[in-house]
Amino acid sequence: MAPTILVAGATGNTGRKVVETLSTLLNASNNPFSGHRVVALTRSLHSSVAQRFATLPVVLVLEQNWVEITADWLREHEVVRAFIASHNQPNQFAEESAFHVAALNAGVQYVVRISTTAANVRPDCLAYYPRTHWAIEALLSSPEFGALQWTSLQPNVFSTYYLSTAADVIKQYSRTGKQDTLRLMASPDAPVGIIHPDDVGVLAARLLCQEDPAVHNHAKYVLTELEDITGKDIVKMVEQHIGTRLERVTYKDMSAIDYFAESTQESKNIILSIKHAQEIVWEGKCSASTTSREVLELVAPTRMPVDVLRTLLEDGEENT
Repeated sequence: MAPTILVAGATGNTGRKVVETLSTLLNASNNPFSGHRVVALTRSLHSSVAQRFATLPVVLVLEQNWVEITADWLREHEVVRAFIASHNQPNQFAEESAFHVAALNAGVQYVVRISTTAANVRPDCLAYYPRTHWAIEALLSSPEFGALQWTSLQPNVFSTYYLSTAADVIKQYSRTGKQDTLRLMASPDAPVGIIHPDDVGVLAARLLCQEDPAVHNHAKYVLTELEDITGKDIVKMVEQHIGTRLERVTYKDMSAIDYFAESTQESKNIILSIKHAQEIVWEGKCSASTTSREVLELVAPTRMPVDVLRTLLEDGEENT
């Protein structure tokens, strides 16, 4: 075996770019981690993403659910650094904290984790999952975890999600010539710096390849793109694509959470609390100006909203 950088959630929206970037960095002639490998975890070795990963230099793909990982497993696979992008279900704290306890006891040196919108990560947030991230970060900050270095990445809302309804309306109009209601979680005027998952993944990989991560230990980095966007900006983008004015737009639309709450087996009260997560965005507290200086110094985000929307539309064409 070889010293290992583990990627838990490798086929997820941020994990994919972590694996790809690590493969490139570790395969470079001047990298300080010669002899290291990347272990990418997936739930199915037969998925197209997993099969593509298997062709990348220094990458080993394993079928393993990260929530079942133990300290013995980490030792057996010689894991020295790890990336984790946990789910945000109500049992997140139990499962993610178990991973960190295992990492601590296995002697893992450094963990990079995905958190959520920084302004929400507090103990009194009305939405449930930011409180979980606050609790995880409090656990990692405790003296008992002093031997485990860690960095928490706090991205604003992902651009692929934020712009998905805009892409859907454009595709619908392109197919049928009829307009559907554009439902935006954005407010009309509050500026927000959204972020593409790939930009988050690239930064995570860069951190994992720092020869000495001590300067980033206990850091909580805010990630946004370099350009703000408002709900009205999204409307303009859609109208440019369809060549006419939109007839129906609803802002601050969180109705998708109602559908989710109706279908879930979890507490409906807990799931419905997700609606509160966007309130700080509507208050203008999540603009691009909140991006951490260290993020810009390591690797500045590159994907602007107009580019993200174009990609969403191209992906839709490929799947038709």
